[in-house]
Amino acid sequence: LKEEAMHIWLGFAILALVLWGITGVTQKLSTNRISSDRSFLWFCWAMVALSAVVLGFSRPHWGLATVVVVCSIAGGALNGLGAWTSFRALESGGKASIVISLISLYPLLTVLLAVLLLGERLSGMQMTGALVALAAAILLSLEGPPKAKA
Repeated sequence: LKEEAMHIWLGFAILALVLWGITGVTQKLSTNRISSDRSFLWFCWAMVALSAVVLGFSRPHWGLATVVVVCSIAGGALNGLGAWTSFRALESGGKASIVISLISLYPLLTVLLAVLLLGERLSGMQMTGALVALAAAILLSLEGPPKAKA
């Protein structure tokens, strides 16, 4: 049962990776044609529609502790602000291949906060992975030498 549960979460994680990978391209395509603000508003409408679908298929438990509600609202607001700033970065001339790669390293901040605030510990291998990801972020943000014109 435990092994089966692992495969379920892994499947969802891979699906999220694929969906977010495609999202980066669609965000760049939209901000090439309309403002980041309008792109973000359409993004929000899509989230409202998806929320309605989830609500239709689930049976939410409304009697939640205040801290759960506050954390959920904060998570949604921070997610929305992150999406809006990613649209702004793309509209401002950022290349999708660089912007999306950089913002996709947000788990490094999550790891840092989990260690500092939640008392989680990293193994040596996990720490090495975080450092390699940080090095990747630095390398991705560097502009290469200008190409010679033919």
